[in-house]
Amino acid sequence: MPSIVIWCQQQFEILICLILWLITKSYSNSIPITFCVNKTVHAYLYSTLPQAANFQCFSSLRHDDLKEMLDSNKDSLKLEAMKRIVAMIARGKNTSDLFPAVVKNVACKNIEVKKLVYVYLVRYAEEQQDLALLSISTFQRGLKDPNQLIRASALRVLSSIRVTIIVPIMMLAIKEAASDMSPYVRKTAAHAIPKLYSLDPEQKDQLIEVIEKLLADKTTLVAGSVVMAFEEVCPERIDLIHKNYRKLCNLLIDVEEWGQVVIINMLTRYARTQFLNPNMNGSDKTFYDKKAEAPAMAKRKPYVMDPDHRLLLRNTKPLLQSRNAAVVMAVAQLYFHLAPKAEVGVIAKALVRLLRSHRFTEVFVLSSCRYVSQGMFEPYLKSFYIRSTDPTQIKVLKLEVLTNLANETNISTILREFQTYIKSMDKDFVAATIQAIGRCATNIGEVRDTCLNGLVQLLSNRDELVVAESVVVIKKLLQMQPEKHSDIIKHMAKLTDNIQVPMARASILWLIGEYCEHVPKIAPDVLRKMAKSFTNEEDIVKLQIINLAAKLYLTNSKQTKLLTQYVLNLAKYDQNYDIRDRARFIRQLIVPTEKSGALSKYAKKLFLALKPAPVLESPFKDRDHFQLGSLSHLLNAKAGGYQELPDWPEAAPDPSVRNVEVKDSVRAVGTVIYRDTGVLWALQGPQKVEGSEESVPSVIINFLNFAFFSSEQSSEEEERKHERKSKQRKSESESESDEEEDSESESSQTESEDSESEAEVKKKKKVLKKTHFKHSSHANMYRPFLHLLLCLQTISPSSALKSYEMLHRITGEGLSVEYCFSRQPFSPDANMVAVQMQFTNNATSDTKNLHMEDVKLQSGMRVKEFPEIELLPAGEMVTAVMGIDFCDSTQAANFQLCTHTRKFFVSIQPPVGELMRPVFLTENEFKKEQGQLMGMNEITEKITLDVKCRNEHSIVQRVITAANLSRVPCGSDKECRFAGRTVTSSSLVLVTVATKEEGAAKLTINCEKMVIGTMLVKDILLALTQ
Repeated sequence: MPSIVIWCQQQFEILICLILWLITKSYSNSIPITFCVNKTVHAYLYSTLPQAANFQCFSSLRHDDLKEMLDSNKDSLKLEAMKRIVAMIARGKNTSDLFPAVVKNVACKNIEVKKLVYVYLVRYAEEQQDLALLSISTFQRGLKDPNQLIRASALRVLSSIRVTIIVPIMMLAIKEAASDMSPYVRKTAAHAIPKLYSLDPEQKDQLIEVIEKLLADKTTLVAGSVVMAFEEVCPERIDLIHKNYRKLCNLLIDVEEWGQVVIINMLTRYARTQFLNPNMNGSDKTFYDKKAEAPAMAKRKPYVMDPDHRLLLRNTKPLLQSRNAAVVMAVAQLYFHLAPKAEVGVIAKALVRLLRSHRFTEVFVLSSCRYVSQGMFEPYLKSFYIRSTDPTQIKVLKLEVLTNLANETNISTILREFQTYIKSMDKDFVAATIQAIGRCATNIGEVRDTCLNGLVQLLSNRDELVVAESVVVIKKLLQMQPEKHSDIIKHMAKLTDNIQVPMARASILWLIGEYCEHVPKIAPDVLRKMAKSFTNEEDIVKLQIINLAAKLYLTNSKQTKLLTQYVLNLAKYDQNYDIRDRARFIRQLIVPTEKSGALSKYAKKLFLALKPAPVLESPFKDRDHFQLGSLSHLLNAKAGGYQELPDWPEAAPDPSVRNVEVKDSVRAVGTVIYRDTGVLWALQGPQKVEGSEESVPSVIINFLNFAFFSSEQSSEEEERKHERKSKQRKSESESESDEEEDSESESSQTESEDSESEAEVKKKKKVLKKTHFKHSSHANMYRPFLHLLLCLQTISPSSALKSYEMLHRITGEGLSVEYCFSRQPFSPDANMVAVQMQFTNNATSDTKNLHMEDVKLQSGMRVKEFPEIELLPAGEMVTAVMGIDFCDSTQAANFQLCTHTRKFFVSIQPPVGELMRPVFLTENEFKKEQGQLMGMNEITEKITLDVKCRNEHSIVQRVITAANLSRVPCGSDKECRFAGRTVTSSSLVLVTVATKEEGAAKLTINCEKMVIGTMLVKDILLALTQ
């Protein structure tokens, strides 16, 4: 019966199953009942009860329902199955047997299902390579999917298949993804580069080309990933970083946290090869080293920090406030290895803050704090006090830091703290505390006697380990001044009967033997006691007994000759060969015989020579050859993948390699031609109405021009006659100029394909001024155009301009700056985009001399700076306007925003919709221009409009909010057309939104510049669907 009870406890699940089976069998044999059990229970039941056929193995049924759901025709069932499968993967369960069923759905049209399928394939593609290879074509189609998540997932799965046969396919996919418009896809391409490199290192040259291309990317999402790929594939190619160094420094604050760690570590190595040592003034040299190097120092030029070196230090300093401990540690090691010693102290507060983090983080930070210059941590001494809840490892590290912080000012406080630690129940911690007291006594001579007396008091402690560790430390301290402490040596000699720790007994014996002349009466008696217990001692103690006997034989042979021979005879037959060899060697050395050599004459000098006092060193010493904060530095051993920190260069490398050339580009001047009216005109930039100081948007001038020049011929003739009559009353010179203008207006009607002269523009302005719409017929004719202008005013996005933050008030120390694109012509230069900036002084003091400096632009870009703001009082706000020529690109304009005390690095990056100006076209002109921009210049997307965006007014409002375009008249109420030109090159941009039933719509964009068109599609698509 007891055996049955034990069996039941071990196989409780089997017992329950058997009881249930017996109950069902006794009540009814006709009702089929199936029990699902695991493999172990199923095997046992079949071996004991073959007739229990209604027990089925659960493992064969557990995934059948998922397979049925994956084979279903309903997307909802597939989605539910994939969610359950991904949840099982997240819990660590094995779902590899579902791979065939899952991989069949890789071509599913449902985007949500496809995303989850790709997540599953990324996990198991490497294990099920044969089945994954069957879906290569599907993955390649996924690389062309409109959804960026699908494209990225397809590339991720493709790079997870570790088969060399698809290396060319992977390489082609990475190259295409590196040029993708989505930064998320480009980030995934950067992640795939190390995978391909590990699979086929021969592809390194091609991968370096892709890395070089991605390093030039301006997106913060890509920066960290491509630098990681750079570190994995070609860390020696520092030349790839030169042109991107400043960009990486400026982007660093906005990169994701783990990307920041990678970039900072890479820039640390880069800076060590490109900049001079900021501490090269020889402050660490000794007096004689300085004297020897005086001529060289005289010839050397005074050190001036490179601006790029300062840029790196300045842009990484705010990251000391990061919530990620790895980022803070990365910045700390950068400052430690690159900054001048006077500036390294800024990392102290950040490191102390990390001491409140997770225990492993605390260990990592403390291991770095003990190595960094200790003066910076003196204000935070109490932060390193040890808590009773700290693990032993953290306690030992804090002890190390406290020992390094000890000086004449705070040593009394630290020693009182150490006295408390000695009472701890943690024996390893107590031993480390005693060693710390010994190091304090060694480093600070003023407290040496105090520490020694305190350690002597510990010799009476009941704990043997405390006494043993105290003996070891006292032995080292006594070597510094043995003649002053003979009483302590006598006291320690009496402890040989009580202390059993081998290291402590060996230390006492060495101390008595070394200074036997100071205790001539006690030393022979100690040897006598040790000779009795020689055979029972540990090897380390036996060696010291032999040494003690030899030293006493040389100094007091009358009393110890027989004892020495007795000890040497015991050692001669010891089991340890080291002890036997030591005994034979010493016998021949101290006991001269006929066979003894000349060496025996120097026995006393050998054994009783003056020995230098030992230096109590930290167990964490000699780690300076590893980079601070690295795993190798923590372990004090070179870890895999560790890269040595380069030495500082002797001479400064050429700083011009980091300069980015800015070339002036020739910009095309756009003209707008209206062939229907036979009138040629071109209006650029802001237009001013005579007699007024305010600018009129060019789109309104376009409307007025078209309205005027599209009037009937009879009305034009009447206006000309009226004009000629008035001219006759003027002077002769004025009449001649008027005749020239009349002739030019007549020629403009016949030569509609040529550009318009300045005289023609002036004439049109005069005509606009002189025309007052006097006749009722004229008023009726212009009413449609005035109505259209009113419509434009109602849907103008100027009332809902989006503001962007340029400088936060915390980063700007009270100064906050926001900017928006005003969509008004910039009067100094028509090819520039007007940017309106709003400065707010949230500080309590005034801000002075607000201006721009150090403008950094891409090739071809230009900036017209805003006028300097001399004074911005506290709590006040001011607005300024600047112009930027973005060269029809969304690249950011970077510059420094300066005040009378500080400089802030800021940037302005435009949405693609702000790179345009509206232009008016008739319906016929729109269709004609659209017909010329077909093929690769046309992009079409099918969309589903948002519920709130299914009427004409909402569509027009959202499109014009997303892009600075004008509405084009259209005869159909199911189409909305818009037109505009890029500000710099005047490239035509045409947008058509054709609505259908149930919110379906078709978005078509025709543009001469495909890149502009592709980016505009995404912005308008987002505006209409959300």
